[in-house]
Amino acid sequence: MTVAAPILTTEQLLAMPDDGKDRWLINGELREKEITRRNKSHSAVEARFARLLGNWNLAQPEPRGEVYCGEAGFRLRKNPDSTVGIDVAYVAREIVAASPANFPYIDGAPVLAVEVLSPSDHIEEISEKVRAYLDAGVKRVWIVDPAFKTVTVHRPDAEPALFNVTQTLEGGDALPALRIALSEVFNS
Repeated sequence: MTVAAPILTTEQLLAMPDDGKDRWLINGELREKEITRRNKSHSAVEARFARLLGNWNLAQPEPRGEVYCGEAGFRLRKNPDSTVGIDVAYVAREIVAASPANFPYIDGAPVLAVEVLSPSDHIEEISEKVRAYLDAGVKRVWIVDPAFKTVTVHRPDAEPALFNVTQTLEGGDALPALRIALSEVFNS
């Protein structure tokens, strides 16, 4: 007999011990693995995306959204909760303003989620996160592969598209006027 996994809340997730596990919730179900040891390639690519998005954000009219990086915590949805850490994210001003000051996570979905792959990532968990992001209303999900210098763009209304180091990412209507030459990310 299979016993169903308990449905957890973000508050229960936050109460778990800090014991070297990376934990997140997908539809209230706990996912966990050993914390990934980051490497310089991962960190550099994450930093470059954060800088380029930050520069774009500063050029936007007020009120602006916010760029977060470094496994920023997000409760994408409630009942059941989906709570994840995102490498780099752009969040609309309305979501930033609505997130309670005393809550450690952003309470809502970002416009853009950027996930930089690590050697320990598995296709199943990345696919599950992409689905959770899109289901929660994220407009763009970029899966970045530093080893192959590619970005796979996921959108709710289109098939995934693969971009390489010779190409430029565009934000479309979700991120107007955003253009990132991938050569700036991978060859810097």
